[in-house]
Amino acid sequence: MTFSQVPHTILMVRPASFGYNPETAASNAFQKKSADVEVVHSVALHEFDEAVANMRAKGISIIVVEDTPQPITTDAIFPNNWMTTHEDGKIILYPMMAPSRRKERRMDIVQQLEDRYNVEKVEDLSETELEGRFLEGTGSIIFDHPNRIAYACRSERTEEELFISLCTKLGYRPIVFSAVDENGLSIYHTNVMMWIGESLAGICLDSIHDENDQELILNQLAATNHKVIALSYAQMNSFAGNMFEVKNDADQRFLLMSQSAYDSLLPGQLSEIQKYLNPLPLDIHTIEESGGGSIRCMVAGIHLPLK
Repeated sequence: MTFSQVPHTILMVRPASFGYNPETAASNAFQKKSADVEVVHSVALHEFDEAVANMRAKGISIIVVEDTPQPITTDAIFPNNWMTTHEDGKIILYPMMAPSRRKERRMDIVQQLEDRYNVEKVEDLSETELEGRFLEGTGSIIFDHPNRIAYACRSERTEEELFISLCTKLGYRPIVFSAVDENGLSIYHTNVMMWIGESLAGICLDSIHDENDQELILNQLAATNHKVIALSYAQMNSFAGNMFEVKNDADQRFLLMSQSAYDSLLPGQLSEIQKYLNPLPLDIHTIEESGGGSIRCMVAGIHLPLK
């Protein structure tokens, strides 16, 4: 069975109480606290709705689920961390580091997917939270589905052993490496510094200080025929590492990115992307600033087979 890199549908969660989460900020250097909680939520809601409207206007299939008012989940807008779906009918639920984020896992969403798609198995890995072991979905893991490879950078939210164990179950080759920001701190999520589409990949090579790690990743991407867009630290800090390839019903390909990520790209990088994909910039500045995540974090790719 050949798996597709690009999901046929994306799932998004419309927030009920979006805002800055001090519990996650300890390991997420991208978050910034704002004084006015109500304004942040209101603007974030507008940004979310506009992003959905812009993507739907391009024919991209989106399932929008409403966040629940209770329990309060300030990060529910980022469903990619607690769930992945796979073309062989698997749904995997992941262990989250922040106790406040564990409430985001919703079995009613899993049930919605089971009602609509052929789900063979729901695999729940979340019990390792109790042991202090975490692996946060496609925040932690960058899947290359057609080539059965998965990439992950070590961090307190991404345990190497759990990652390798999952890859063994899925039949994927694990590639583990270390990546740090300008201050030498571990990058909390792999999808902040790296994305992989069908033919293109973006990666902040500056963050990978070990030459052997760099060589391993670049050789692997070359072997899988990926053209690499090398991102700088400044571009990573503008969320250019947090892009995501999607398609519409006519199989037109788009590269989702935030407006800030788009604005950070050099003309040569943009023209290289445009050879393969249609860039689709979305203005989500407040979501990025308060939540510390960008468009990739906001979408869970649905790869499940239709009933």
